[in-house]
Amino acid sequence: MTLDYNEIGRRIARRRKQLGLKQAEVEEKADLSYKYLSNIERSISIPSIEVIMRLAVALDTTPDEFLVGTLQTENEEWKNVAEILRNFDPKKLSLAKNFLIWLSEQEL
Repeated sequence: MTLDYNEIGRRIARRRKQLGLKQAEVEEKADLSYKYLSNIERSISIPSIEVIMRLAVALDTTPDEFLVGTLQTENEEWKNVAEILRNFDPKKLSLAKNFLIWLSEQEL
């Protein structure tokens, strides 16, 4: 499978515009350098997977929306759980991980 970086750039730009965000705002949210997003959207620069991931978080979507043009929306509940976990300190995060491991082993 080859990636079409022109299309990836268009998908990123489309999502950014859907949210009404300027390139500079997204660059700040995703911790990207000045004008880098413009270069990605115009397929001048090829983003790394890490950058795709940061852009997905900044644009409140999943990387597959940019990479293959589909958004996984079958079950949005994981996003709600991830949002809760995001604010946990390391101790609480470790406890939550252990609980999830235990829960995954249970038959419900």
